[in-house]
Amino acid sequence: MLTRPLAGRVSIVKLVAFDLDDTLAPSKSPLPPQMDVALRSLLDHVEVCIISGGQMGQFRTQVLDNLNASDEELSRLHLMPTCGTRYYRFEGGQWVERYAHDLDPEVATRVIESLERHARELGLWEENPWGNIIEDRGSQITFSALGQEAPLDAKRAWDPDGTKKAALRDAVQPDVPELDVRGGGSTSVDITTRGIDKAYGMDKLVEETGIPASEMLFIGDRLDPEGNDYPVKAAGYAAGFPAPASFRCTSLGECGWLPRPQSRESPRRRRRRRPRR
Repeated sequence: MLTRPLAGRVSIVKLVAFDLDDTLAPSKSPLPPQMDVALRSLLDHVEVCIISGGQMGQFRTQVLDNLNASDEELSRLHLMPTCGTRYYRFEGGQWVERYAHDLDPEVATRVIESLERHARELGLWEENPWGNIIEDRGSQITFSALGQEAPLDAKRAWDPDGTKKAALRDAVQPDVPELDVRGGGSTSVDITTRGIDKAYGMDKLVEETGIPASEMLFIGDRLDPEGNDYPVKAAGYAAGFPAPASFRCTSLGECGWLPRPQSRESPRRRRRRRPRR
């Protein structure tokens, strides 16, 4: 059993973990140059983890191909694709997979069939998508309504209130009761082994690094109860939203990555009850 800090409180930060899309970079987009500078600055101070529902290929094209970090800085970077069901470290000049927990092939086939069938029934199956709609990521099956390569504006306009994703999630879940079906990004639904979410990834990070949960900080844009970052907050890890337009910041303070001192409110004075006469 992990001893976790109260959400929002952390004393000493030894590791900062980030969501990827719309936190470090716009969805499915390259790491901006300003974020490259800020992220390398952070790597000079503490361990850094990136945890996302995406696969390792996405980490490479979005982050690694645009991060001008030294080998020493990369040695302090932890990569956790598919919510931590895979774990990579930089060793000997290359990225090494430390572990991978994949779905059984028969289960994956059943998930894919259910997703397509229900998406068509609900009128959510795009006939002219930007890339693949369903992607088998090994340890996770992801449905992307408009396709994996859909432009950002189209993705943000597709389901602004989350009702379409919720409808598909509710339709698919009874078909795979042993799995978790939940909303992912702006147009995606993710299916994993039950209990696999970003909180699972954070727990694995504690195991792998030996850094106490109380000395970790998580930053993500979807910490609302319907968001895929919420399990981290619900599990008790110190968690916060990125600063507005954080992927255009150039310093740790400007990014809003360092926790602010907790303000102490003066205790309310209790009213004295007058004795009854």
